Amino acid sequence: MTAAEGVMVMKALQYVRVGAPPELREVPVPEPGPGQVRLKVTAAGACHSDSFVMSLPEEQYTASYPLPMTLGHEGAGVVDKLGDGATGVAVGDSVAVYGPWGCGRCLQCAQGKENYCPRAAELGITPPGLGHDGSMAEYMIVDDPRFLVPLGDLDPADNVALTDAGLTPYHAIKGSLGKLGPGSSAVVIGAGGLGHVAIQLLRSLTTATVIALDVSDDKLALARDVGAHHAFPSDPSARERIAEVIGVPAVTAVFDFVAAAPTLELGAALRGVESDQVLVGVGGGQVDVGMLLAPYDATVRAPYWGSRPELMEVLALARSGHVRVETERFSLDEAPEAYHRLHEGTLRGRAVVTP
Repeated sequence: MTAAEGVMVMKALQYVRVGAPPELREVPVPEPGPGQVRLKVTAAGACHSDSFVMSLPEEQYTASYPLPMTLGHEGAGVVDKLGDGATGVAVGDSVAVYGPWGCGRCLQCAQGKENYCPRAAELGITPPGLGHDGSMAEYMIVDDPRFLVPLGDLDPADNVALTDAGLTPYHAIKGSLGKLGPGSSAVVIGAGGLGHVAIQLLRSLTTATVIALDVSDDKLALARDVGAHHAFPSDPSARERIAEVIGVPAVTAVFDFVAAAPTLELGAALRGVESDQVLVGVGGGQVDVGMLLAPYDATVRAPYWGSRPELMEVLALARSGHVRVETERFSLDEAPEAYHRLHEGTLRGRAVVTP
């Protein structure tokens, strides 16, 4: 951080031009307003959601997002400065940022489900890094202390991705827990950043037989490393191979972390009576449902992120050793390379930037 004409500046990775790679720039250090908190960022995660946003055509992007925008919706840091009236945290606290911000006043927000706040869009409330400046910087502003969850002795770089890559699959799996008892089966499509965490959660929370599918041999190896009972290529033979190992043609639940047309088609083919097909990825595909198109009482769900209490539960699972994130660390100067690797699909797990 240096002084330029009396203004303190910092480095930030920003999306500046639609269709161009993100750029590392010098920007003013932000000051917290009333009720806000400034964090000195200790870790920020790179996510496929960022790549999805940066892949949008100009008209679609500018309708929802600003330019420039500091990336990073997975964030952790140390409380650095409090705005007037901000309470509940103290300077020096190590915290993780809960990303899906809501109004704080509706029924969903009162339950900690700010990911489902019905008023966020109309009020212009957006997640950091997905609508306003995020965590890919030396400092970031958090609008309210309620969006901060204590990290305690957890290493920020090892655990920052849990704020999305842990919370999102946890929330998705919780909706199917009642079905994933003895004799059940769960298929995870896409064993990368979110999928490899989902496998660990399924092994920790359920007695289901866990089967991973992916097009990458490296990610299939990762799936086996983190506990998948079986790991198969995601190709036309997958359905047959799954039927061989579980003894029936349909599975209890499919968690699709890709959600492109081929994976949605495969997931639909694996549905049986009372099966869940859970669409988590942002691949843009569509799936047909209806009385004549799916087995009886099969469910298709598209959950989004997770609640604040669920984030605390995920961090508790990390603290007890039940879940970990495979990470590769980058400096802030190397952050553009992290996104390049993410786009190319050459990361084994998650990319984490440590300013």
